[in-house]
Amino acid sequence: MAMGASPRVLCVIVLLASLLTWGSCDAAGDGRRQQLTMLPPRGWNSYDSFSWTIDEAAFLHNAQIMADKLLPHGYQYAVIDFLWYRKNVNGSGKDSYGFDSVDQWGRPFPDPERFPSSAGGKGFKHIADRVHAMGLKFGIHLMNGISTQAVNASTPVLDVHTGKAYVEDGRQWTARDIGITHRTCAWMSNGFMSVNTDVGAGRAFLRSLYQQYADWGVDFVKVDCIFGTDYSPKEIVAVSETLKELERPVILSISPGTEATPALAENISQHVDMYRITGDDWDNWKDVRPHFDVARSFADANKIGATALRGRSWPDLDMLPFGRLTDAGVNQGPHRSTNLTFDEQLTQMVLWSMVKSPLMYGGDLRHLDDETFNLITHPTLLKINHHTKNNMEFGDIHSERTSEPNEQSGRSDLANNGGTVLGLSTCSDKRASGWYSSSNDQICRSYGIQNRNASFCISKAKLRQTVDGVTMRNEEDQAKFHLAGMDTDDGCLDASASPWRTSSASRTPMFSTCERHSKQVWELTENGHLVSSYSGLCATVHSSKEGESETTGARAWTATGDKGEIYVAFFNLDTASRKIAVRVPDLEKVAGRKLARKHLCTCTEVLSGKSRSLMKGDISAVVSSHGSMLFEIQC
Repeated sequence: MAMGASPRVLCVIVLLASLLTWGSCDAAGDGRRQQLTMLPPRGWNSYDSFSWTIDEAAFLHNAQIMADKLLPHGYQYAVIDFLWYRKNVNGSGKDSYGFDSVDQWGRPFPDPERFPSSAGGKGFKHIADRVHAMGLKFGIHLMNGISTQAVNASTPVLDVHTGKAYVEDGRQWTARDIGITHRTCAWMSNGFMSVNTDVGAGRAFLRSLYQQYADWGVDFVKVDCIFGTDYSPKEIVAVSETLKELERPVILSISPGTEATPALAENISQHVDMYRITGDDWDNWKDVRPHFDVARSFADANKIGATALRGRSWPDLDMLPFGRLTDAGVNQGPHRSTNLTFDEQLTQMVLWSMVKSPLMYGGDLRHLDDETFNLITHPTLLKINHHTKNNMEFGDIHSERTSEPNEQSGRSDLANNGGTVLGLSTCSDKRASGWYSSSNDQICRSYGIQNRNASFCISKAKLRQTVDGVTMRNEEDQAKFHLAGMDTDDGCLDASASPWRTSSASRTPMFSTCERHSKQVWELTENGHLVSSYSGLCATVHSSKEGESETTGARAWTATGDKGEIYVAFFNLDTASRKIAVRVPDLEKVAGRKLARKHLCTCTEVLSGKSRSLMKGDISAVVSSHGSMLFEIQC
């Protein structure tokens, strides 16, 4: 739609977008809540382009462009990402302390310098009203739990029913009573910690927090440091139950997704609307490529569109880092263009659509170019994202290289594939067992590599009496301990480090500097599990060589449209171009009907518009390195 569209046209568009999300106009409140996420949400998030430095003027400018250009294509959630309460001054940063705006009840409020309309206790009410007037919905990023500043200041907990401090058992409760000091966020340990939801004061704090957001007009919350590595199912359920009590329906998105597994999602997907299943996805191929394995595992587990909090629950592959961006964790706004080639951006967009991931664009909309706009609003990709079923990876493919690998890309791929990979999973995962204590004071686990067994060992570090509130018992009494690398400068095994991949270098990514924090505390159980005291998850180990065939080469996905169309996507993850082919009879098994019928079925490569014949018995194409092709079969 042109930016100068008439108010009447815009009104109709806004109404249609609302119907997609809220259900029918005459539905009762509960009915509307149930329809809220029947389709994967779409929107814009400020993080990729502004890190945490977004201000009111820049946000509203982006929101207006979103309303003008992207709302007609279903993008409706305008989201301010993390640290909107932090002062942007010298010394403040991602994990700094003492720069946050916190009210008398221990709740963050927007930094008035960056968000002037929030002054005087107004919060985001003015901004939310402006966003709603554009026909959009308003979202904010939250850290899980309670601010460390609030805990240290012992701010009272608000009882929303009385408007006064929360009193139970004859005493007034404070933030210090409910903050769990040994469960701080793994990547922001100075900022926030978990809340004890077993006590009434902890639940009262959550009610006061989310009631305030609803009063501001928030429609979407992205809660960070609560899933994957920082898995906290009890808190996820507590937040979900709190949101159900609100008059205003609010979408619940949870993050981060590092080390997320379908087994973790099994316990919480019915309590959330969308959940990140990968780590931060930035604009480089090494971040994009792992999404193929993760997406396959969640599709195989039937998690795409499972029953959820307010409709259906959507595994989230993270934002789309296209266009004008910044860098992770910096105090700087957009200053560079994406590092992804157009082929890589197209591959990412096709995969996100085939997986039915929520689509959250991350680039600065003030610099949205036509090429990027056409990509993120491609009608067939958006149709696949919202109106397909049976979305899955298709394994019956044939592939061979048609060129030599790109040398620069090849070196990068090899560097990323070497070594031993550790991870976290639920303790019921068969890969999590087999750890044992060796005679030379090490913890080891054997694993297969190229038809032989190998062992990975870690030294027990010196025991301490306590670590960040976690008691370290004697070894004879089921000890908890630090685990240090085999070289003295490796540091300690860290439950929050990711990716957990070793290399020939002594300082490896899965270790970090030894410190008094529960994220580095482990327990070896009698049944051979190495359990993290931080998350309760178990460590796994395997050789990255075992997965090489799964992280290079060709992939294919299929999906069925709501009018019976069959979609087939080819992906080339290799550093060289590849010819990829699928046999029509194999596709017919997935489709459940005959496809190779002369004059009755057509096959079109969507992105080029070229037709292909199905009568030859296969669909084949040469796909460039890191590229993709998409076919639509109509009968």
